Amino acid sequence: MRYLDDFRDPEISRQLIEAIRQTVTRPWVIMEICGGQTHSIVRNGLDQILPSEIELVHGPGCPVCVTPLAYIDAAIDIATRPGVLFTSYGDMLRVPGSRGSLLTARSEGADIRMVYSPLEALELARENPDKAVVFFSVGFETTAPNGAMAAIQAEREQLDNFSLLVSHVLVPPAIKALLGAPSNRVQGYLLAGHVCAITGWSDYRRIADDFGIPMVVTGFEPVDLLRGILSCVSQLEKGEAHVTNEYARAVREQGNLIARTTVQQVFEVVDRHWRGIGMIANSGLRLRRPYHRFDALRQFDIDVTPVTESGVCISGEILQGLKKPFQCLAFGAQCTPQTPLGATMVSSEGACAAYYAYSQRLNDRKLS
Repeated sequence: MRYLDDFRDPEISRQLIEAIRQTVTRPWVIMEICGGQTHSIVRNGLDQILPSEIELVHGPGCPVCVTPLAYIDAAIDIATRPGVLFTSYGDMLRVPGSRGSLLTARSEGADIRMVYSPLEALELARENPDKAVVFFSVGFETTAPNGAMAAIQAEREQLDNFSLLVSHVLVPPAIKALLGAPSNRVQGYLLAGHVCAITGWSDYRRIADDFGIPMVVTGFEPVDLLRGILSCVSQLEKGEAHVTNEYARAVREQGNLIARTTVQQVFEVVDRHWRGIGMIANSGLRLRRPYHRFDALRQFDIDVTPVTESGVCISGEILQGLKKPFQCLAFGAQCTPQTPLGATMVSSEGACAAYYAYSQRLNDRKLS
């Protein structure tokens, strides 16, 4: 564990915090795009020990959180039909739709199973030829190759009882949409290391140039994050706007070419609605024509239409970096992991879940 411990080393972290303190001269707003990074930041208290000039805001990098409400409803519709065996990652089971969650549907008798990979769903399709096995294929560029490989393998094996409910989304279009919004406050970005491990980081150069904003590929441990913040702040203070890679042990400029090719073979880019944010052009994936037979929406003849969100939940503003979870009146009261109003409270990468679990502000509220 020595290699991992180096990226959690308190002394290295203190040195980096001091370097940031010596570098910063004015207020800056930096967004970490990934929900996993948000949890690491809040869990390790980095947002509390950084210089006060630096404000970290949390982006839409939680795929479960931005999966449209209508897709949750579509999943429940499919899962509750006779002869269906519905599979999903664990987080998706708990996310509330407009009429309950997949977990609720399972408690009422639907055959819904948690899996860790679409390969498990494929195995269930082989073992249950009399069932229509559906895998809820969600996530960013990190999980899209898994969904693509599942479609390729199903085609090879002619598994006609297997299908995918696809809700994959892409990070760069979302960043461009946030930066182009009139309400944007973000001046620098920490890019998600696991996404860039697949896609590389060269595609972000155009965004950095067009918007004049520094972007830093960053990992998930405290030292990773602090190095990313230092790099971002250094650029901001110098008036520079480049893409830099502070996660070189896992990320190369061109990413994983095999994974990228596989995704391009199976999926095509489409406009996609993001929960709490709205429609973002060219930000989603759907199955290409040769793989339409594995499209669950087509198999079950479902038309996905937008659904009205809760008027109390402010997760959309949180996902856009406009507000923090503790600014929501329902946070920790009407909205908890046991009684969530939005996906950001139940996802393992949700900002509200991170604040509920780790934030001192919530602890102070509980004691008051």
